[in-house]
Amino acid sequence: MNLTVIIVTYNRCQSLAKTLESVAASSLPTSVEWEVLVVDNNSTDPTLQVVEDFHARYPGRFRYLREPNPGKSFGLNAGILASRGEILAFIDDDVTVESTWLQNLAAALQSGDWAGAGGRILLERNFSPPRWLALDGPYSMGGMLAGFDLGDKPGELQEAPYGTNMAFHKSLFEKYGLFRADLGPSPNRQIPRPNEDTEFGRRLMAAGERLYYEPSAVVHHPVPQERLAKEYFLAWWFDYGRATSRERWKREPVWGIPRHLLSIPRMIATHLSTRVWQWIWTLDPQRRFFRKGVAWMSAGQIVEIYRLARDDKKPRTGASQETKIGYNART
Repeated sequence: MNLTVIIVTYNRCQSLAKTLESVAASSLPTSVEWEVLVVDNNSTDPTLQVVEDFHARYPGRFRYLREPNPGKSFGLNAGILASRGEILAFIDDDVTVESTWLQNLAAALQSGDWAGAGGRILLERNFSPPRWLALDGPYSMGGMLAGFDLGDKPGELQEAPYGTNMAFHKSLFEKYGLFRADLGPSPNRQIPRPNEDTEFGRRLMAAGERLYYEPSAVVHHPVPQERLAKEYFLAWWFDYGRATSRERWKREPVWGIPRHLLSIPRMIATHLSTRVWQWIWTLDPQRRFFRKGVAWMSAGQIVEIYRLARDDKKPRTGASQETKIGYNART
């Protein structure tokens, strides 16, 4: 079995060093060939030196690749194309992994019964959420902090895994395309930040592929203090709404008008107004803030539908940047 761990990084040399240290301590059988490919997405800090240090300490284990196109999806796609493994595992540059993480995550994919796998993402142990933030139950917003914990029972996934703890057969990217470059973290604020990872999982599931949940494949995710602000969550909800509209966007017009554009009046009259009403009249702080976030999501969906319809009217001049590497986001 050949494995490649892909990590896209941007100006996080200190947390990256901790991430690489934890991956370097991975426990795998000697029969497994594995590598760690760090894709530097235009960092201006000492990221290169950090990777070179690990390359010197672990010859042949760590590789460095620079991807000049700004945006996480471009980095992911460059890493996929440059990878040597048959199974590709993905983590972020601010997590630490348990020593058995890689072995346990990849084990399910050896049989060929599963297209991909996702594991547990646990938030830091000493994290204490504010009173308005629910981390479990029907109003949980732990996923916005990258938490992903479906319990300790393995089995088939009914939802897409998160990008900081997932693995896929490399052949699937050749069959279904790469990550969408019009989704995910990017300096271009026209691109919504969520969903570049989960969209790929949903794409596979929609095609009939099966994904596996492996709870023993564990990574630990920090919770930066700046994320514990209501403004962060509301911005995330708004961008999530934008991202879901991009995922579902269809060009087929009705009477010359994009089908989704025709749905805006109905969405305002029903979804948005109902959700705003539910938010305003809810007293419980966790439920109230969750419902406020859902209203922000609806607003983001409406805004993005309008933007997409407007952009489709503009003349197209050659291939866009998002199609130059991998998946064409509008097909």
